[in-house]
Amino acid sequence: MSHPRSQDKRLSGSIPRDERVRRRICVYDRRYEKQEHQEEWMETAGLDYNDFLRELHKKFSIFSVERYVLTTTDRTLLDFDKFEKLQDLSTLNLLQSEDQPLQAATEELISFTPHYNTLTESGRDEYYYCEGKVPLTCAFAELIDNSLTATKDNGDVRTIEIRMLFDELLGENAIIILDNGCGMSSLKLRNWATYRLNKFDRKEASEQEGYVRPPHVRRSLNSDVSYFGVGGKNASFFIGESIRMITKSKDSPDVHELTLSKKSFENKEKNQEDVFREFMKNRKPGDASHVVEPFLRDLIREETRLMKESFTAVVITEVKPEHVIFLKNKFEVVARQLAHIYHYYIHGVNGNIPSSSSSSNSKSDDLSKVDILLSGVGVFSRDQGTEQVTLREKAPRCPREIHLKEVDDDMQTLYLNSAADTFEFEAVISADSYPVEGIIRYHPFLFDSETYPQDPDIVQASNTDEDGINDEESGAVARGKRAIFDCYWNGRLIPNNGDFEFDWCTRQKRSELPVECYNRFSGVLFTSSNFKVNTSKLSFVDLELILKKKNVIFDRVVNGKSKRSIIEKDFTNWLRDCHKKHDKQIKFMDYKETITRTDVPTKKLQHPWETFGSIEWHGKIYSAGQLVKSQKTQPIVYGRILRFMRYGETEKKNGCVFTTGGEVELDLEPKALHNKKKTIPISKIDKTVTDEFIKMSIDSDSIKLPAKLRVSWPESEPWPEDAVRPAGTPLGPLKVEILNKKGDPSPKMPPSAEHKQGRPLVIELKLVYHGPRENQVVISYIAKHTKWDFWFKCIEELTKLGKYTLFLTTQIQNNSSNFGGEELPRFQLSFSIKEGAAQKFNIGTVSHTIKVGVPFDIPLHFKDGYDHSAAPPDLKPVLKCSGLDLSYETVNTTGSVFTIRGVTVRGKVQNYQQSKSYDLKVTLPGLKDHTQSFTISLLPGNPHFLHIIPEDDPITVENGQPVRFDVEVHDEAGNITANPKQIVQCEVDGLPLAEVNCSSTGAGQIVTKPINLKITSNEPQILKAQFELSNKKNFVALVRNVKVVPSRRVFRMELLQDDMNLVLKNKDKIEWLAGGSLENLFYKLYDEADREVLLSEEIAARIKVTWKGEVNLEDLIQGKLPDLKVPTKAHGAQYYQVSYQDQSVSVSFEIMPHPDGPAKLKVTIPQNTVRLGEALPENIILELVDQYNNPTAALNPTCVKDMTVEAEGLDKSALEFTWQEDSSTVSVSGVQFQSGTPGSRELCFTYKNFEERVLVKVTPGIPAELKFVSKPEMPLQVFSEHGIATPFIVQLYDKWGNISTDQRVIVELKTSPPNLKVLTPFTSQPVNIEGKAPFTINSVSGTKGYYQLIFKGSFNGNSIPGPSVDITVIPDPEKPVKLVVDFTKSAKFLAGGKFPVFSVTVMSEEGNRITNFSPGAVSMSLWSGAPSGGIPPQSAVKLTCSKPLETDETDCYYFRDKEIPELAGMYTIQFILLIEVGKVLRSDQISINVEANQPVILRPVSEPPNPVVSYCSQISNRTLVEDMTLMIMDSHGNPTRQDLNGKVLVSIQSSSEVSRNLPLFEGRTSRCQINLVKGKAHIGLLTIMENSPGDNGCSYVLLFKPDVSGVTLEPFELPFHFYNDVENQQRITELSKKKAELNSAIDTFKNVFKMYDELLSLQTGKVQDAEKKESIMRTELISKKLIEQQNVNMLHVDQLLKEKEANAQQIWQGPRRVCKLRDPFKGQQDVLGMVGHLAYVSDDSAARVISWHIRGDMDCVVTRNGTTAKMIYDSTNGNQQVMSLTSVLVPPGNRPLPHMRSGHPLFDPPGNPVLARSLLQYTHEDRGSCEKVFKNVLGDTILIDDLTSGNSYREQLVERRIPCPTILTRQGERIGSRGKFGGAQNRAPQNVSPVFGARLPQQFNTLKEQIELLKQYKSLIQKKEEAKKEFEDQFNLMNSPETLTKRQDMDKKIKELAEIDRQIVSSPVRPVKRGPEQAGEPSGINTKRVKLN
Repeated sequence: MSHPRSQDKRLSGSIPRDERVRRRICVYDRRYEKQEHQEEWMETAGLDYNDFLRELHKKFSIFSVERYVLTTTDRTLLDFDKFEKLQDLSTLNLLQSEDQPLQAATEELISFTPHYNTLTESGRDEYYYCEGKVPLTCAFAELIDNSLTATKDNGDVRTIEIRMLFDELLGENAIIILDNGCGMSSLKLRNWATYRLNKFDRKEASEQEGYVRPPHVRRSLNSDVSYFGVGGKNASFFIGESIRMITKSKDSPDVHELTLSKKSFENKEKNQEDVFREFMKNRKPGDASHVVEPFLRDLIREETRLMKESFTAVVITEVKPEHVIFLKNKFEVVARQLAHIYHYYIHGVNGNIPSSSSSSNSKSDDLSKVDILLSGVGVFSRDQGTEQVTLREKAPRCPREIHLKEVDDDMQTLYLNSAADTFEFEAVISADSYPVEGIIRYHPFLFDSETYPQDPDIVQASNTDEDGINDEESGAVARGKRAIFDCYWNGRLIPNNGDFEFDWCTRQKRSELPVECYNRFSGVLFTSSNFKVNTSKLSFVDLELILKKKNVIFDRVVNGKSKRSIIEKDFTNWLRDCHKKHDKQIKFMDYKETITRTDVPTKKLQHPWETFGSIEWHGKIYSAGQLVKSQKTQPIVYGRILRFMRYGETEKKNGCVFTTGGEVELDLEPKALHNKKKTIPISKIDKTVTDEFIKMSIDSDSIKLPAKLRVSWPESEPWPEDAVRPAGTPLGPLKVEILNKKGDPSPKMPPSAEHKQGRPLVIELKLVYHGPRENQVVISYIAKHTKWDFWFKCIEELTKLGKYTLFLTTQIQNNSSNFGGEELPRFQLSFSIKEGAAQKFNIGTVSHTIKVGVPFDIPLHFKDGYDHSAAPPDLKPVLKCSGLDLSYETVNTTGSVFTIRGVTVRGKVQNYQQSKSYDLKVTLPGLKDHTQSFTISLLPGNPHFLHIIPEDDPITVENGQPVRFDVEVHDEAGNITANPKQIVQCEVDGLPLAEVNCSSTGAGQIVTKPINLKITSNEPQILKAQFELSNKKNFVALVRNVKVVPSRRVFRMELLQDDMNLVLKNKDKIEWLAGGSLENLFYKLYDEADREVLLSEEIAARIKVTWKGEVNLEDLIQGKLPDLKVPTKAHGAQYYQVSYQDQSVSVSFEIMPHPDGPAKLKVTIPQNTVRLGEALPENIILELVDQYNNPTAALNPTCVKDMTVEAEGLDKSALEFTWQEDSSTVSVSGVQFQSGTPGSRELCFTYKNFEERVLVKVTPGIPAELKFVSKPEMPLQVFSEHGIATPFIVQLYDKWGNISTDQRVIVELKTSPPNLKVLTPFTSQPVNIEGKAPFTINSVSGTKGYYQLIFKGSFNGNSIPGPSVDITVIPDPEKPVKLVVDFTKSAKFLAGGKFPVFSVTVMSEEGNRITNFSPGAVSMSLWSGAPSGGIPPQSAVKLTCSKPLETDETDCYYFRDKEIPELAGMYTIQFILLIEVGKVLRSDQISINVEANQPVILRPVSEPPNPVVSYCSQISNRTLVEDMTLMIMDSHGNPTRQDLNGKVLVSIQSSSEVSRNLPLFEGRTSRCQINLVKGKAHIGLLTIMENSPGDNGCSYVLLFKPDVSGVTLEPFELPFHFYNDVENQQRITELSKKKAELNSAIDTFKNVFKMYDELLSLQTGKVQDAEKKESIMRTELISKKLIEQQNVNMLHVDQLLKEKEANAQQIWQGPRRVCKLRDPFKGQQDVLGMVGHLAYVSDDSAARVISWHIRGDMDCVVTRNGTTAKMIYDSTNGNQQVMSLTSVLVPPGNRPLPHMRSGHPLFDPPGNPVLARSLLQYTHEDRGSCEKVFKNVLGDTILIDDLTSGNSYREQLVERRIPCPTILTRQGERIGSRGKFGGAQNRAPQNVSPVFGARLPQQFNTLKEQIELLKQYKSLIQKKEEAKKEFEDQFNLMNSPETLTKRQDMDKKIKELAEIDRQIVSSPVRPVKRGPEQAGEPSGINTKRVKLN
């Protein structure tokens, strides 16, 4: 039978009936393993199961008696039912049994035709991913695409009509897409029905006919949009579930129809028919006989009525209900979006531009229409040349029609109409592809809004606040997050074009244009079929990828012509012009600060917001504090401007900036009504309203505000202030009214802009109880207004005693009693509550556990009706308790406590553990609540007597047994009682005292020691037992008799041995052969009466023997003991025992083993280890032993002659065998080895026929030398104070070269010369167990130079030579060793001035400057006095580094504008660098002399007290100044200008205008003169004259006025008092002294408190500064997503820091490619580095081939000059390659690849060629030098993908006569510059060394940055916490009791000072009459004195 797979299949309609019911089955015969396997196809149509079996027997020759089974491929047995269900082409297995393994493989034919869902459901989901478009629009677009392609060759009109028929009269819902295109032939219709048969694979009428790419037209409007053979079917089944294709081509007279429906597919699948087979109907035009639907019949009749030559109609029925609903409600949306998708097919290449601008482009537009051949679509013959969408619904509604060319609100039309300017460009991909055309349109900002159009089909994000103000009205969003470009493909829109942009139209960091400008342009791209789209035409596949390639050339298009230019420059200039010409903005002025707005809901838009004080808008200036009114807000608001705000940060000029839009923050007015700030767009400010109108509107609302409360008591008398009421007295009810300022009731706030009806007011009633510790709110009610005003019900909860206050507070609905900064009306009432009379009582604290007969007390507490304590009444209590007898002794009263004393309870209880509960009732007749009860638990009482069980007398017990007594302790009621220390004792004659503790249970058992009496003649004995309770006096003892009788316990044992009739007695000794056995042992047991005890299983189980653990119980029952094995060792007696019941009865004996005859030779080696070259330290012993190694003493003195020994390498010269008489053994000495390697050696000893071998371990010999086994690579160079990473490991060897492990050897490390200091864990150490000594060098300290490290060993005082290594100490360029301070040395340091600028340079060990320290690490310390020698004193002032200026050098740290101390003298300055925590570097200490500043004033050296003088005759009372020195000083009190000379004029002036009578000096002068010499004037004594004039009690000023040539100085004034009498003078003098003391003390206090205030202010500033810095850093960390929360503690930061450091460490330690070349010259001066270390290469293949190519140069050291190169050459004896940059000449600039000319390629290069050096990432900061090195080393070497591409590239260059450099391939091949390739010399090996390293991943750098940020943030947190701690300490200090005491003292002294001033002013003046003759005034002075009454 032929295989069905090879048969042809025909259309089902043409298959004969008998063929269609065929059922073929393939049977595989797999019954036998060795038979030839066969398979047969059997036709089973018409056969039943039996017929099939008969045919099977024939086919496979099966005998009737043969057993077999038939199974399916899944091993299901075949039967009648299963056979009937078999399908055509089934497979069966013929087997012997069901589970038989297959002897050979079989095959089964399966069919996997795709499910019809592949066709009907493919478009279900993907259309929902259509960006910005509804899914139904995208589905319609797929069908329109087919129509566009069909109509592209129409000569006149192209018509596309979409009919939507939702009228039940016309039939079911349907959608028709109709066009007048070319139609389809039957073959084309068949191709259309084939899913995914794209246009490139379709075959039409002839084989030659295929796809031809259309020519390029402008905007790519070529109608070539029907592509993949997918969209039409996906879209149709997305819309409905049935498709009818009706089409006619121009060349065919017939119409072809094809119907596809989901229901048909389901029926075919159900009937098991071929799903993908369908009949195509061919008919004449207009023939509608096969359809019944009216709309279909009308559609078909139009074929003849309209005389259509060709057409196609897609009829979609069974439209999905959701689509019907959508199209009815959103009809315009679909039309608008289709107009957007096909905008340029509808309106031409220039789009739907306004008519005014279309005239200029009419020529190009017409050209575009001609090329496209599309003018519109009409509704059949009514409107030709238009594309229309028609919606039909059921009557009576009329059809709606929309012509897409008339749609004026699609997005492209909106873009065109709102654009102010355009920028056209084109992108050239390659020479053989069509260019991409692009247009960018600018939509300007006009005053207060953006003109960028919003998509009407997208719901914009609402920014509406609670007042309905929409921020979108200002247009601040512009483009927002939408894509820049709408991308068209072959003229139709691709919706999901991606959000990409070109680099040249992206804002750069240094752009001068504001960022808003880059958000104001839209764009459109026109692409051709060069770019791929997905099958649904929803998104591009490769658009962004291709357009962002580097070879894409962008050119600007001007007037339709391409212009070569720099596109980025042209675009920036165009955008700048647009911004300048078209944007109309607002001027923000008076910049304040940048803030973060938390009121903005979007987090990303909360920061930054710039704030301004004023704006200029529309020619008017608005400033902060100005009143404004809003417009177009709901409601209208009035407010005072607080500030203006705009989002973003821009560069400002003089605090001003022009920008778009913005917001204004208002404080709503009147404030008492609104109490709210509000932010509105600036555009909402009403520019027309006047200030007078605004003020009038605000004032009209203020008078309506509430002012006071009126309280009334409708149902009771009002309570007066401080009223006292008993508990329970009700309060209220209360009626409250709110009155406004006019006295009118005002139950609500006046209407406001926010609350049109006015905000309701409520009154809160709050009753506060004033407790002893705190106030407590008892009641709090809120009353709302009713028609009876505000009412509060009666308060009856006033039961708590104490003081109360009632508060009535007016509140607004937010529970605030303060609104707009003003307190709302309130009312207050204070009163007290006291206790009432006693009405009930409570039982106080009573123990609930009561003992029988033990008295107790019951306290009672009396209460009033509200549980307040009350005085007890005079009452007699009654006690009752069921089942118990109760009594009490007396009662007494103490305060409010009534106590019943001596209560006693008696009765029976259950037992001592389970107490019974009783209710004890206490009754006090006469009270309201007269009875109370409480529960008691009754327990037994105290012990009273003992009860002994058993009660028999006497008690019988066997001898050897203990006696047991059960004891109970009873109380007086017979209850068992348990009490502490309740111990019962029992004393039995002859036995020790026994006792039991009955403290916990009251009972117990006494068990005596076993009674062991010697009973004779089996007679019992009587003993006495006495019981008593210990520690209980007057307690009667109890006595009982005990009878002791003989026992039957085992008392004696005997052991027997049957073979030898041996009786073993206790402690016998026996001799026996070592290793022998003692057998047939038996035992017997006897009781106390010497009667043999019968053996039982129980007794036998208690027999134990010492020589065997497990004994056969059956043998023991028979009396037989196990055999005893004698030990094999013949030394010492062995102890054995047989015992019964834990050895209480036992028999023991000893056996002495003796040896057998000799059996072997035994060799004993005391020590089996020996060194090479040394003899064994101890002798070897030989002896003969028996089989168990027991010595036999069989040797004799002559045996040594017969003994020998052999071994490898044994030195027999010293061997000696010696007989030892005392032990009968032979001693062997002199065993040693002289050669060989360490290890085990075998010694073979022989004596006659005895032989024995032993192993000896030979160890290395005596240590002889040390060698390195590991050390760092040479030559060894190290920085000073740096360690050596690789440790030195030395190995110990003997003289034969064997490794020695003798740990007694000490290895020592020394240096030469010794001035090199080496820091290592130890400089000397013993070798370890491996004979090694590792030395880790942690640090090497020394000057630059050459040194040696010497390793030596010592052993037993002897030296062991070792190796040495040369080491070079080089300077570390990164190690700071010195701070160089530079300043103007000639500068003078004037007190109170500014220090000169100090520049501090950090110098490295190498001598270069280090700049990697932050300025905060450098500080300046200043202190008074001489240099401290090293560390600054604690009193030193620390100054921080200044912020650098632009002109400052970057490698210096500057300290400028630092203040010089005000006190002149010697000072010391020192600069300190904080290298790391705990490690600092200090500069040399600089001594400076602070000189006095410019002379300003004349002052005394020490301030004199204010003198008090009188005109008496005593000179001491007339003395003004005595011994006072005046000096010229600066403004800070420093003496200055010692070179000045002059004079001082002294005069007296009145301190007020009242007195003109001035005192005179001695000599009757009004002034005197003192010489000023060298800046100093000394006054010895200055007095007033005797009887000097002056007003008694007046104050005068002693004026010292300096007169110095050329210098103006302030005079010194000294006030003094003048009196006429001595008493007043003395009193005032005392007061003045006291005043001076008080002033001094007060000044001290003020200075201290001023210092405290300054410190607190300083600490506050520090806290604020630290919090600000921490906040800024936290915001930065949040923006970088390092942390997610605002409040972060130190623990979280530490944890995050550890996590980041661990991640960084993991990356650092992870696998990566590194260059393993060792560079010993790295860091040396003028050394750039080794070539292999100067660059990284990321790509592995590139790194391998480049490293191999320059492998000879990889280890070359590059220097900056020839001198350094020659020095390295000499130091390495010419072994090191060197290259000096001064000897290298390379061409300037960077040459392009050879195939590039003028920035454009000469050809399309294969293999992605790049310059090899362009792949290098330089590691050194001097990139120019690195570039020079690799230009010299690599030249113009090219790297390409593979060898084929490389050869092709070279050939194309050679064809153009261009030289080609060396080419390397990523596969490791090389093509030389002469064209040579191939061979091993031109192929890189797989493993190349050395190789360029790979840079650490970017993640590592990111982690390091994050770690640094976290460390900074951690430091800021620490500083903030420290600042807060210092602030708290200072605050606590200022509020400490000591400080408060000081303030009180100061206040007290201030009062005292005021009192002294009052006394001085009010001092009584005695009238004294003075005659004129006493006056000695000169002429002109009035001698008349004023008398003061």
